[in-house]
Amino acid sequence: MSSVSPIQIPSRLPLLLTHESVLLPGSTMRTSVDTARNLQLVRSRLLKGTSLQSTILGVIPNTPDPASDTQDLPPLHRIGTAALAVQVVGSNWPKPHYTLLITGLCRFQIVQVLKEKPYPVAEVEQLDRLEEFPNTCKTREELGELSEQFYRYAVQLVEMLDMSVPAVAKLRRLLDSLPREALPDILTSIIRTSNKEKLQILDAVSLEDRFKMTIPLLVRQIEGLKLLQKTRKPKQDDDKRVIAIRPIRRITHIPGTLEDEEEEEDNDDIVMLEKKIRTSSMPEQAHKVCVKEIKSTTDRLDIRAARILLDNDHYAMEKLKRRVLEYLAVRQLKNNLKGPILCFVGPPGVGKTSVGRSVAKTLGREFHRIALGGVCDQSDIRGHRRTYVGSMPGRIINGLKTVGVNNPVFLLDEVDKLGKSLQGDPAAALLEVLDPEQNHNFTDHYLNVAFDLSQVLFIATANTTATIPPALLDRMEIIQVPGYTQEEKIEIAHRHLIPKQLEQHGLTPQQIQIPQLTTLAIITRYTREAGVRSLDRKFGAICRAVAVKVAEGQHKEAKLDRPDVADGEEQKNQSCKEHVLEDAKPESIGDAADLALPPEMPILIDSHALKDILGPPLYELEVSERLSQPGVAIGLAWTPLGGKIMFVEASRMDGEGQLTLTGQLGDVMKESAHLAISWLRSNAKKYHLTNAFGSFDLLDNTDIHLHFPAGAVTKDGPSAGVTIVTCLASLFSGRLVRSDVAMTGEITLRGLVLPVGGIKDKVLAAHRAGLKHIIIPQRNEKDLEEIPSNVRQDLSFVTASCLDEVLNAAFDGGFIVKTRPGLTDSKL
Repeated sequence: MSSVSPIQIPSRLPLLLTHESVLLPGSTMRTSVDTARNLQLVRSRLLKGTSLQSTILGVIPNTPDPASDTQDLPPLHRIGTAALAVQVVGSNWPKPHYTLLITGLCRFQIVQVLKEKPYPVAEVEQLDRLEEFPNTCKTREELGELSEQFYRYAVQLVEMLDMSVPAVAKLRRLLDSLPREALPDILTSIIRTSNKEKLQILDAVSLEDRFKMTIPLLVRQIEGLKLLQKTRKPKQDDDKRVIAIRPIRRITHIPGTLEDEEEEEDNDDIVMLEKKIRTSSMPEQAHKVCVKEIKSTTDRLDIRAARILLDNDHYAMEKLKRRVLEYLAVRQLKNNLKGPILCFVGPPGVGKTSVGRSVAKTLGREFHRIALGGVCDQSDIRGHRRTYVGSMPGRIINGLKTVGVNNPVFLLDEVDKLGKSLQGDPAAALLEVLDPEQNHNFTDHYLNVAFDLSQVLFIATANTTATIPPALLDRMEIIQVPGYTQEEKIEIAHRHLIPKQLEQHGLTPQQIQIPQLTTLAIITRYTREAGVRSLDRKFGAICRAVAVKVAEGQHKEAKLDRPDVADGEEQKNQSCKEHVLEDAKPESIGDAADLALPPEMPILIDSHALKDILGPPLYELEVSERLSQPGVAIGLAWTPLGGKIMFVEASRMDGEGQLTLTGQLGDVMKESAHLAISWLRSNAKKYHLTNAFGSFDLLDNTDIHLHFPAGAVTKDGPSAGVTIVTCLASLFSGRLVRSDVAMTGEITLRGLVLPVGGIKDKVLAAHRAGLKHIIIPQRNEKDLEEIPSNVRQDLSFVTASCLDEVLNAAFDGGFIVKTRPGLTDSKL
């Protein structure tokens, strides 16, 4: 090592001022140079020098270098370390600086500072006589037992580490080969000591004092390692290996001190991290980031308060509320419960997103929404690798950074509208995020370290599960959120929508009144949706119209209260008012009536005002008119926007036995139409169904045209089978289908009726349309339990297992027709 070479340092040394670390003779350290005088020293002395002498510096500890060379030099520490600059590395980011690798040679004392600019130079006196180190016999005799005691502690400390590690074995050999006089400085620089303790060792010029001050440090380190070995559980030899490697990688630190003992005794990871952050001297910005990584919120687990909060924020939605309360109950019993992965599936406007926000409010957690509609790059989920220009973390990590806690409520909105492109499949990237068995170790490409997402409560929303990949769907708990009934919409309107619109438009209940009959008229005649989004917009239009009236009334009151200036102007105004009052007709709120006087408060929104503001009704109850002739039946369909009623029309004409289907039908619905005509042809004699020529072969010289109105809308699915059969049976029998009946169900070639999905949405659509009788498959009878009781009371349900039961319920008096006497069997 450099410390054993007979080197005589120069009598004049350039001084490198350091403040955060202490360099001892025989040790090596890296130091950053970024201040004015130190930069001048590196550039003028190290980079331009060509001799060995130019690489020797005087390192002064505990002395900060002024930021500017115009400032005076601070008081210098008396004792310093002569050092050899082994390596110099420069960089311009984030600002110009150098990193020096320096090795301590010996102590020196400052005699006189010769100059301060451009960098300080001092006359020094060497304190450690390096050439005397090989001849240690006299020194050993003088120190006697003190030197031997120090040596025994040093050997004991090193042997407590893993001797199979090459670095530890080398350190053990150095204890025997190095002079005893050099060991206190070297071991002090290796074990964990504070800068204050290192400074005391540096100032100890006497070798005897140095031994006496270093022995307690070795004893403290040995006791710490003993205690650590007792408390540590028996593991593989790798643990010992890690302890041994760390002091070599970072010479100024060896684990096993009292700080490490406290960390191992502490079973709470969060407390341990907070303790380490508090005791560290990291910059303020880094401190903020560390605190944000470990910060979490405490859940509010009061079930009674949560139930009240959910009921106040949302009407109906009993299944959703029950699931949230179940989660709270389990959290009370088990603190480390992993966050569930919920998926709310339902039509737009039913409150899926707002429920997610209410869940976060109920738990007392932070809320963050991530819109996934149209996302087609997996980097939006996993992040970009840092090698790319413009790289950034994924939306998951960015969301955690935004909320500042590690257990928020994440709403993954529109998860059914994820795309796929050449940049990857984001749905596949979500598999790791939404898997409770994997997301505790989620790796973002930008961070490139594992992050624990197990405490995050993920809530996804979707309009349909048909477009969600099966693997992703399997990881989520599906909760159906169906549309609202008329009664529920009325309650939601008067509890939430109308007060919100009044507040947004600056109105009060003393200025406008919307009766429940008006709300019902808006629901039935101006909106036809499963949610309440269009209903909310209609209330907004009403409030804007009333706001105009209120603002005009305030302006007129101000005019009436203003004193007249002249009699002529008063007469002119009076004549204008009389003229206006004669011409005005106060028929509705939209007319220019009562221009002279402000409107009376509150303004009542009745049917006349509704027509003036919203225009003529958009929807009419046209069911009875549409079923006024044979060949028309009403079916029930499910769409991502909710349930809908669907008319099926059929006509026949002379032809060649062709079946024409129109209305943008999918392949499944086309097959249902062929099944229906085949079943009717095979049962034509039973029901006495004939074509226009009296033949039981319904397609003999006859073409049939089936049409599904709303031709611009694509339609598919098997649930229209019973409707097509009923429509064609009405056409060939000449009988009218009951105008208050709607039906749904899949058929088979043998006439069986199979179950279908979306029963609740379909029933609510029939209820909105004013229908009274619903025909459903018998195996769907269990789905009627999900329908609100008030809706079930208004409707009559017929469960059918075969097409015979469907036809009997769809026609007045049933559909069984007796066979005519003398009727011969068909030869077909």
